[in-house]
Amino acid sequence: MTRLSEIAEHWSGLCRKSPLVRASQAGISIPPACAFEGQPDGGGSGSGSIRRGIGSALSGMMTLNRNRQLLWFTLLAGLVLAGTTIAQGALGYITWAMQPYLGETEWLVLTFIIEFATVLCLVFLLGGLVLSIPSKKDGSASFFEGLAGAKKYTKAIFGWSLVLAFAGMLLFSIYFYSPGWFPRNDPVLAIIGTLHGPVNVLYEFPFNPALTPYSSFDLYRDGGVSLTTWIYPSGILQALTFTVINLLLFILTAFVVPLLVLEQKTLKEAVVGSFALVKKTWAEVAACAVFLFVVALGVLLTYLLIQAASGMGTPDWAGSMRPENTWIALALVYDCALFCFAVIMATVGGIAALNLYTSAKSRQIAAEATDPTGVVI
Repeated sequence: MTRLSEIAEHWSGLCRKSPLVRASQAGISIPPACAFEGQPDGGGSGSGSIRRGIGSALSGMMTLNRNRQLLWFTLLAGLVLAGTTIAQGALGYITWAMQPYLGETEWLVLTFIIEFATVLCLVFLLGGLVLSIPSKKDGSASFFEGLAGAKKYTKAIFGWSLVLAFAGMLLFSIYFYSPGWFPRNDPVLAIIGTLHGPVNVLYEFPFNPALTPYSSFDLYRDGGVSLTTWIYPSGILQALTFTVINLLLFILTAFVVPLLVLEQKTLKEAVVGSFALVKKTWAEVAACAVFLFVVALGVLLTYLLIQAASGMGTPDWAGSMRPENTWIALALVYDCALFCFAVIMATVGGIAALNLYTSAKSRQIAAEATDPTGVVI
C-alpha cells in the first residue's frame, strides 16, 4: 500500500497541498480537499463529478507537460498501433493471396493473434506509465523505470491482455457475424455498429488522397493488389476498428491496471475492484472520456479546412478529382500529425485514469476511516 500512499501524497489533481489527515486503518495519506469533495463513497453532486472528471483530464495534460519523459509512452504506443496497422494490412493481403486455403476460421485466429499482441503491448506500456508517474518525489519520473517495474507483473498483465483480446474479438464478431436470431436492429448492436461508422471518414480527402485509381482495388487484375494498397486504407480501417473497441474496453475497466501494479491484486480481485470503483465514479470517468473525445474531435474536424482550401470533397475513385501533389503531401503530413495528437491524448487519458483512481481510493479510505458522526479516526 506504500505505492498508493505515494500517489495520494503527490497526486497532481486540482486540490492544493494542505496538511494531511492520517487514516490509521490503512496508513494512507489523503489530501483532505480531494477526499471529502462530495459524498464519501465518491458520489456528490453531478457538477462535482463532472468537475473532477474534467479536472483529471486537465491534470493529465499538465503532468505530461511537466514530465516529458512520459512521451516515451506516446512514442512506443504509436509504434505498436503502426505495427498493428501493417499487420492488419498484411493479413488482408495473405487472406486474398491464399484463397481458398485460408478460410474464415483461420482468418479469425490470425486476427485474434494480432489483437492479443496489440493489447498485450499496450497493457504492459500502461503498467509502466502507472508505475513511472509517482516513482520519484521530486523531479521527473523515468518511464523506463516504470517499465522495469511492470515486468514483475508480467503474469497478471498477460492474463488481463488475454481477457481483453477475447472481449474485443467477441464485440467484433457480434457485429460482423451476428446470426439471424440476433437482429441487427438490436440496441446493443446499434451501439457496437457506431464503432465502425467513424472510420468511413477515412475515405474522404485528406485521409484518402486518391493516391491510386479505382483499378488498384480490382482483386482480379493482372498482378493482383499490392501490399501497400492493403495497408492503406484496408489495414488502417481494420486497425482503427479494433482500436476503438479496445478504447471502449479500457474505459469500462479503467482501474484494473492500477489495481494490478499498485496494490498487487490478483486478476480477479483487480477486475472486481475496478468495476466497483467505476460504479462509484462512473460520472467522473464519463466526463473525463467525453472531454478528451471532444478535444480530439475538435482537432479531427480541422480536416474540413484542408478540404475547403484544396477544393476537394470525396475524391472520385477513377481519379478525375485527384488533388494536386502539393495537397497530397500536405494531407500526408496532416495525417501523421493527427495520429501523433491522438496518441498524445491516449497518454493523457492514461494519466487521467490514474488521477481518477487515486481520487476514488482516497475517498474510499476516508469513508472507511470515518465514524457515523463524520469524524476521522
